[in-house]
Amino acid sequence: MFQIRTLNNISARGLERLPRDQYEVASEINRPDAVLVRSANMHEMEIPETVKAIGRAGAGVNNIPVDTMSQRGVPVFNAPGANANAVKELVIAAMLMGARNLTQAWEYTRNLQESGESLTKAVEDGKKQFAGFELPGRTLGVVGLGAIGRAIADAALALGMRVIGYDPGITVEGAWQLSAEVERAPNVDALFAKSEFVTFHVPLVDATRHILNAERVKTLPKGAVVLNFARHGIVDDHAVMEALDSGHLGAYLCDFPSETNRHHPKVVALPHLGASTGEAEDNSAMMVADEVRDYLEDGNVRNSVNFPETVMERVEGAYRVAVVNSNVPNILGQVSTDFADAGLNIIDMINKSRGDLAYTLVDVDQPVPESALDAIRETPGVLSVRIL
Repeated sequence: MFQIRTLNNISARGLERLPRDQYEVASEINRPDAVLVRSANMHEMEIPETVKAIGRAGAGVNNIPVDTMSQRGVPVFNAPGANANAVKELVIAAMLMGARNLTQAWEYTRNLQESGESLTKAVEDGKKQFAGFELPGRTLGVVGLGAIGRAIADAALALGMRVIGYDPGITVEGAWQLSAEVERAPNVDALFAKSEFVTFHVPLVDATRHILNAERVKTLPKGAVVLNFARHGIVDDHAVMEALDSGHLGAYLCDFPSETNRHHPKVVALPHLGASTGEAEDNSAMMVADEVRDYLEDGNVRNSVNFPETVMERVEGAYRVAVVNSNVPNILGQVSTDFADAGLNIIDMINKSRGDLAYTLVDVDQPVPESALDAIRETPGVLSVRIL
């Protein structure tokens, strides 16, 4: 029986993917095999040594101590693309709000005190200050071409916009899924120079913090609209506020209100609504529950932010061992030797690496004695060993 601890309210549809005859799921479990989390901050938590996997029901993992987990040989899973449609719809709505000054116009009419013909006159007199522009023919720059960025690019193309994209880390699979109509920018500065709208869909890391800063704001066309529905910190709020005040930028729409931005008349700051739909929460929970279950039961790794993608079909009648180790020479050879010394024949094996980590699945023909597992555990560089 696997024990799963939940740190937030995880969608019931996701938890249903964990059969009750094999899994105990609760928020009070002290020594869980895995943790499912949404937004809870795990950096200050004491994470039990029993934890073999962490699943984030969403895309970003800033609330999880990924490096610490890597050192312990624990994969961190997420749900990329599960909330893509929800974020796409919100970004398109934000583009329309920015182009047509919808929130400012709504605020104007909501605060009118007139009535009757006076109200009609006030409405007609006021509408001129909220005149906007249409989207067809405008250029949208998309920084980050993962599932969300691609969805937004497709939607913008359907609206008649020109789309420029930049993502130095795009995968081959991601590139295949990207519309041929999306122009590739050689770097982010070239993208900014051509973008009347710019939207960000990248994680917050050292390389992306304040990717739009005071210098780069100046390279955007006059009147450009900035959208940040990725992570707070990707955009330098102070630089954007100054550009709004000077008239260089037309609007800033984001999902991250702050003391700096939330009262500015050209800012629409929403309360982190990106993935706040029932459908997105269900999709994220179902995806990450499936990933954690596949890892616990079969050792397969799909959509991990720190482990290599590793999938091996089960061999009928075989006994499976999973080994996590530092990515250094000769550990795989040592593991094979330990199996041979125990009289075990390897039927199938897969070994993958990612950065400083390596991961191996081995199917052998007989039950694995504890002495063989102990020998592997004692090998310098081995972080964890599991028999499945």
